[in-house]
This record gives sequence, C-alpha cells and structure tokens, in this order.
Amino acid sequence: MLEAANFSKTWLPFCKKFQVESTSPEAYFRTASELVNVQEWLSVKKLYEDMKMRIETTTKLNQIPEYIQKQHKGFREWDFVSSKHDHQTILQILIDGRDTNAVDIEGNPLPTLVYLAREKRPQYHHHFKAGSMNALIRVSSKITNAPIILNVDCDMYSNNSKTIKSSLCIFMDEEKGDEIGYVQFPQCFYNLTKNEIYGSSLRVLLQLEVLGFDANGGPSYMGSGCFHRRETLCGKKYEKNYKVDWKKINDKKVSETASFLEETCKVLASCTFEHNTPWGKEMGLKYGTPVEDVVTGMSIQCNGWKSIYLNPEREGFLGVAPITLLQNLVQHKRWAEGELQLFFSRYCPLLYGHRKIPLKLQLIYSTYKLWAANCLATWYIVVVPCLCLLKGISLFPKISSPWVLPFVYVTFVHRAYSLAEFLWCGGTFRGWCNDQRIWLFKRTTSYLFAFFETILKLLGHSQLNFVVTAKVADEDVSKRYDQELIEFGAASPMFDILATLAMLNLFGSLGASKKATMDADQDSKVLDQFGLQILLCLVLVTINLPVYQALFFRKDNGKMPTSVMYKSIVFALLACMLAMY
Repeated sequence: MLEAANFSKTWLPFCKKFQVESTSPEAYFRTASELVNVQEWLSVKKLYEDMKMRIETTTKLNQIPEYIQKQHKGFREWDFVSSKHDHQTILQILIDGRDTNAVDIEGNPLPTLVYLAREKRPQYHHHFKAGSMNALIRVSSKITNAPIILNVDCDMYSNNSKTIKSSLCIFMDEEKGDEIGYVQFPQCFYNLTKNEIYGSSLRVLLQLEVLGFDANGGPSYMGSGCFHRRETLCGKKYEKNYKVDWKKINDKKVSETASFLEETCKVLASCTFEHNTPWGKEMGLKYGTPVEDVVTGMSIQCNGWKSIYLNPEREGFLGVAPITLLQNLVQHKRWAEGELQLFFSRYCPLLYGHRKIPLKLQLIYSTYKLWAANCLATWYIVVVPCLCLLKGISLFPKISSPWVLPFVYVTFVHRAYSLAEFLWCGGTFRGWCNDQRIWLFKRTTSYLFAFFETILKLLGHSQLNFVVTAKVADEDVSKRYDQELIEFGAASPMFDILATLAMLNLFGSLGASKKATMDADQDSKVLDQFGLQILLCLVLVTINLPVYQALFFRKDNGKMPTSVMYKSIVFALLACMLAMY
C-alpha cells in the first residue's frame, strides 16, 4: 500500500491526462493496445515495474526495509507479532488527505489512504469478512466519515472510473435519491475463456434475473462492487421526509492530527469493542452466516431503503473467476449452504421480510435460498431413470403414445428458452453447453453437500465454517484453463460423485443398447417403451464426456486421479447390481 501510495503521485495525473481505462496499472499495461505517448508511457510503465520488483523482493525477504520502518511506525509493530491470527490493532495513515503536502506531481491533492490490520486473538471470533468490514466502517467514521462507502473484494479492480460519478448521481437525485440505501454493480471477471468453461460469468443471472430484483424493491447486496450509504450500514431506518444536506456534509472539518487519530481509532478495531453492542446484529454487516452480504442487504431493505442495480456498458469492476472445477464447486457450495441456512433462520425472507418488503421481493429472495434443495430433484433425474432402465421399468409414456407430446414439448421449449437467454446475453452455443454441464455438476455435488451440511448444523452436529476460494494457480493449470480443459487433478468426494454418476449413466446406456440389439423383433418395442429414458441417459452421457476423457484418456496433471476412477467404477457397478437383482 505504501508503494502504491507513492506510485499514485505519478499514476493519477497520467490517468487524467490520457483518460486511462482501466485505472488499475496491472490491467492497463496488460491490455493497452496503443501507446498514448510513447516516452511518457514507457516512463510510467518502468516506474510500475520497479515498484512491482521492490514489492516482490520485500515479500521474498519477508522484511520491510529499515528506512521505511523509520518513516512509518505502524510497520515496526509487525516485528513484535508472532502470528497473523494473534496480534494487536495496527493502524497507519499512509496519506493524510488534509495535509497540504499530500499532492501528486502536478500539485493536485491526494485522497486519504489508511492501512488497517484489526486486532485478532485466538479466543475471540473475528467473524471473517463481516467482522473486517465492520471494523473498517467504525475506523473510517472517525477518520473521514465519508457518507458513501464502496467495498470491493481484494481480487477486483476498477474498470470504469465513471462508476463513482454514476452512483453519486443516483444518491443525490432530487426526487428519489434519498430512498436509495445502496447501488450494486454486477460481479464481472476479466479472466473468462471464450466459452466460459466453468460458467463463472453467471451472465443470465446478472443480466436478466437481477433485473427482477431491481423492479421489485432493488437487488440484493452481492458483497462486492457496491456503493453504500454509510447510515444504512449503521442501522438507520428510512424516514419518509428524510433529506440529506450534501453541502453540509462536505463542509465538515476534522481537527485531530494523523498521529492522534491513529492512536484513538485502534480501540474501534479491537476484539472487545463489539461486546454488548448492536454491531453484527442491528448495525453493520450481520454475523453468523457465510453469506453476510445477502442478509445485510435484505435487512437494509427491511429498514425501508431501496437499492439500485447499475450495469453500465463498460463493466464497473472486474475480478478473478475460479480456474479449476474444484474451486468453482467449493465456492458454490459455500453460497448454497449460506443461502439455505438463511432460509431456516430468523432471516427467512418470508418471515423477516413480512410486511417490510414486497411479497414479490420475498419470493425472489426465497428462490435463491432454496438453491441447495434442488439437489434432490436433480439426483432423482440423474439416478432413478438409469436404474429403472436396467431393471426394465418404464417411467415415461411410450413414443407411440400421444401422452409423450407434453414431455417432449416442455423439454424442448425449456432448453430452447434457456439457449435463447444465454445467446441474448452475449454467450456462445458452446458456452451454453458448458453452462448446462456445470449446472448439473453443481446440483449433484455442491448443492448436495450444502444441503446435508445445513441439515447437520440445524441438528447441532456441525459448526459454522468459512471456506475461502483460492484464486492462485500454477502455470500448468492456467495453460489448461486457457485451452478450455476442465481441471480435475485432485482427489475430492465431489469428484467421486461426478465420476460415479457419469459411469452409472454410461452403464445404463450400454445396458439399454444391449437389450435393444439382442433381438431384432424386440428392438422397436424397446425403443418405443424406453425411448425417452434412453434419450435421457444418452444426454447425460454426452454432458459427462469431459469426465470420461479425464478418467480414461487424459495424460496431463488435470486428469482424474486413478483412485477416483477405481472407486467410480466399483460404486456404479454396485448400484447397477442392486437395481437389477
């Protein structure tokens, strides 16, 4: 942060002069197609590369240079810390925006920049991201008390400098601005492949479904890329005659010195500050759930505020999508588990939102809360028709029967509508196929684990945990991701399930083919009676082609582990034998 503060003195004037987008130097120098001014461009890029080298060198040495420690006493405190999970509050104002010397190379004032590491002690629960956000809200209220707060995840950067102006235009709108609690931008990613192999863009959800939120009270808070009105995060309820005097807010002066603020603000980020206070309950982000952002946004709306979904043509913020299948499945397990926990808690939209938000908005929230429960229907579709086919039990009407038409109609129209949605939102046909595959993978693994872990927690057999999705990968993994090869490469119960279900449907399809070809006279009867079941199994086999490839044909490190292959074959054969005998 200190290096970034020094670099900003050159970088910000450069961005203003040449209207640079995005203002993240890493992203800009990675994607810049034409030089705005060769000499100046090379000069700024060299400054950036030198800064990166100094940061990487310091990281390798695991020691901050002595001259920096002398300039900034906050860094010296880390010398007395034995563990990152057990330390005092460390606070350092790196740029004091009120100081007349805090200017860039052109003499323009720089914004205040503060480094904060909140206190952590093993005996106190730190409440993950929600606890961190609440500490930042309290400390910032003492240092700047800015009326608008933006929060972004650590792997995201600003891709559109006009997002701040656009959001302020909404908050300051003379007619409806005082009703708005927060402005939410979609979560977008810069590292997606052309055909989105893991369906990470969630393009239909973000470009179509969230608009349903927007039309019925406003979107949910997504945890990143969101501009908040500070008062709403501090628990303020909306009042009909509520008006903000923006000029009065802008004229506020703070007289304390930077060193005084550093010392007095430390207590606000201590472990014990929140004891016997409304923080985490009525104030700040809510505690006790992996999806603290969703329940926080819903509570803001229940306090009478509305929200706005802003999706500009140029994405506001860009982040990093998971580049392995396991990362993707773990992330969705956490989301689905947190959402289902909310549904069975006092924050259930139908109870918590009763008479506070519109019924339509309650129902929209509920559909996402029940993601994990979808695993039951999906498992039925994937397992039962296949086993019944092996046993010779027909589940659908005969092909020759007119009652087959409703099944064919619903299936075809539903998939055609899904494809049209995906293509309208800018996707490709292969991208849609990948999206359908990941849809199946998530519902048979992520949602399954989320569902049963939630049930166990409700019965008191499991404790709340928070899994951080890793976004860093080695060169081989990144190369396979760019080639759009699904990364299996690790032993996991989720992969055991995927491989077993894939083998089960393969055996079911082979069994049906054998039954149909053994007797030419029976061939037409089998196809007539079991046509839809056979078709369903073949569709599932087609969806699972990358799984078969990873089990039997791939030689790279991204293939399925051998142990997974053996277990899947054994489990699938056992299931087939039980069904048949």
